[in-house]
Formats: sequence, C-alpha cells, structure tokens
Amino acid sequence: EVQLVESGGGLVQAGGSLRLSCAASGFTFDDYAIGWFRQAPGKEREGVSCISSSDGSTYYADSVKGRFTISRDNARNTMALQMNNLKPEDTAVYYCNAEDAFTGSAYWGQGTQVTVSS
Repeated sequence: EVQLVESGGGLVQAGGSLRLSCAASGFTFDDYAIGWFRQAPGKEREGVSCISSSDGSTYYADSVKGRFTISRDNARNTMALQMNNLKPEDTAVYYCNAEDAFTGSAYWGQGTQVTVSS
C-alpha cells in the first residue's frame, strides 16, 4: 500500500519556524521527484518546492525563496520542508507529493495544517 504520511504542522507566530516531514512507503522512493504543495482557504493548490529524483536539483516558488528548504533522505524514504521566517500568508494546508515523470504515477499525503499568526 502506497502511503505518504505528513507531520509537523501547527500554529506559529510570524517570524517563527516549522519543519514538515513526510514518510513514504509502498513505492520506490528514489525514482520519484518529491515536492510540497499548499492550499489556502479559497485558493487553488500551488507548488511550493520540489526536488528531483536524479541530481537533487531544487525548485522554490518565489514567495518562499530564501525562507524554505526542501530535502530528501532516500535511505529513510523521507522528505522534509524546513520553513523559516514564516508569514501569515504562508497559512495553508501543506501536502507532500511524489511523482514519477516516466510513468506518470503520483501520490499525495493527507495534508497538514500550518497556521501563522500575525
């Protein structure tokens, strides 16, 4: 059974930090690009950051550059998103994602709430 299980969300004041984690199982984690998406109330889901399966190259949305850091640990089948200097506009449900560009297979976590108070 494929699973992506997130943890680490919560309530934090503006300027604070949170670390989201996602544990993967049931598929060959190394073969998948992984990423984090978020969806705020009334808004579409948007990509926050991703990291490739091949060379470790990363992408960050302009809104989080310099504040968020994505990482993956292929030995442990886990991914993380370190979020620093959080802003109220970062408030959203955050989802981890794994996608294989060759097969088109994609998996999603259940989501974890991040709330940043001003």
